[in-house]
Amino acid sequence: MYLFIFTALFVLFQFINAKKAKESYDGRIENLQQRLQELETSKNEAIDSLININMDLTYFSLDSDEEAIAYFEEQGYNAKKLELTIIDQIIGQNKAGEDNPIVPFVGMEGNMAINKVRLLNHKWIIADFTDGVYWGQLFILYDVREDGVVDFEVEKSFLYPRN
Repeated sequence: MYLFIFTALFVLFQFINAKKAKESYDGRIENLQQRLQELETSKNEAIDSLININMDLTYFSLDSDEEAIAYFEEQGYNAKKLELTIIDQIIGQNKAGEDNPIVPFVGMEGNMAINKVRLLNHKWIIADFTDGVYWGQLFILYDVREDGVVDFEVEKSFLYPRN
């Protein structure tokens, strides 16, 4: 009889303990699911924000200008390949010991070289240049002639003052 009572109490204790453990685990699972849902929502908002920022940053870019791409395609050019060719032509004019001829400033602390080029559309380019100490930017007009030669004309430029 004592053995039966002891066994019944032991089973009851195990049942109550298992029920409390299950409730605890269920609560933790609910908390983790809620946290996961919050993180998913936060991640989606961050992705949407980054997409909007990226769209804003690429707004003035040949890659996102459908009319400019169509203009080049009508002339028989692949816009992406032409963009890379134009960038190579501009940066390719950086030579050791010489200023880049497109930059209308003489290097004061070294040679003026173009660092970064962005084609805005089928007619305009912006570029960044420096001599290592002084730097500035260029606004360049360009034209792709029928024979495939690209003409560049610096429309505006400025040199930042040294602080």
